[in-house]
Amino acid sequence: HPKRVTEKTKKNFNKLLEKFQTGPHDKEVYKFIKNKSLSHLGTLGSGNHFLEICENEKETWIVVHSGSRGVGYKVAQKYMKKVAKKDTGYEATFPIKITSKLGKEYLNVLNFGLEFALLNRKEMIYKTILAMEKVLGKKLDYEIWVNKNHNHAVLSGKNYIHRKGATPAKKNERGVIPANMRDGSFLVEGLGNPKFLHSSSHGAGRLLSRTMAKKNISMSQFKESMKGIVGTIDEGTIDEAPAAYKNISDVMEAQVESVKIVKHLKPVINMKGSSRRGREEKHS
Repeated sequence: HPKRVTEKTKKNFNKLLEKFQTGPHDKEVYKFIKNKSLSHLGTLGSGNHFLEICENEKETWIVVHSGSRGVGYKVAQKYMKKVAKKDTGYEATFPIKITSKLGKEYLNVLNFGLEFALLNRKEMIYKTILAMEKVLGKKLDYEIWVNKNHNHAVLSGKNYIHRKGATPAKKNERGVIPANMRDGSFLVEGLGNPKFLHSSSHGAGRLLSRTMAKKNISMSQFKESMKGIVGTIDEGTIDEAPAAYKNISDVMEAQVESVKIVKHLKPVINMKGSSRRGREEKHS
């Protein structure tokens, strides 16, 4: 609900909306964004989205994986239909000229989506820090180490690089590669390998589809694998169990030419959106 959004985030959203309005845009899309966006800010979503409190030696880290939520999905769907010029079968590849009216509109709304997604993550982090300060009874010092996207199109020289499930890894560029609910995340630095378009994976990647995970992983296996970690561990997240993902050691080894590991963050708390609410459990 918009009333739950912090005033700081509301102000930043208004600036973002004003910036979007000054560029090429569809009036109906603008109206939709203006009316619907605030209710999505500070929301995690489900699937592989998560908010995690991690530790590394004496450091505490917050890692969030979430995007532009329902706003981004609806806007993207609208433009896919526009480019495809049909209401069915539009989830395919259709060219769009970036110099055309539609192309300019799309690039503007794409950049809005990327910034809106970052604002959404910042709101969740900010609220998490406020909760930690309340529990600890003191103010906390914090900084953002990195913000990364893995679904985007960015201008690189004269060309656009479209990454889907991949993230930038230019020379010395910071990055984060999550593993799974149990094994945490790796902070990395890019090696700038042109062979991979200066990119790396954005995570471990699935070993089992969601359907196969639900069929083959039992709740007892899931709970056992999450020993010592507080998290959303129930039938609504069983398709996110560690066993559903590839071995992160193998994944990191496979991209030694793309990134080097800086730190391994181990989860203390891992929260996910679940189809079953109120089932956070600790297994130790």
